[in-house]
Amino acid sequence: MNAGVRLGPEDVGARVVVRRRLPEGQYGDVLGELLSWSAEVVVRNRHGELVCFPMSDVVLGKRVPPAPARR
Repeated sequence: MNAGVRLGPEDVGARVVVRRRLPEGQYGDVLGELLSWSAEVVVRNRHGELVCFPMSDVVLGKRVPPAPARR
């Protein structure tokens, strides 16, 4: 696991940001609720969509504060 990843199974249910390698060799961030932290990582984004990717693609990850209240 990369030293920049500060997430684990205990973070399931928390709001997180995860940076992952994309197939094109670039990087992308996913922000939302962590639903699974195992061989496959699953994050529900703010639109309710599930974003799934292999743990091996994770580069960085950490908990983030709750989203601000909508006006």
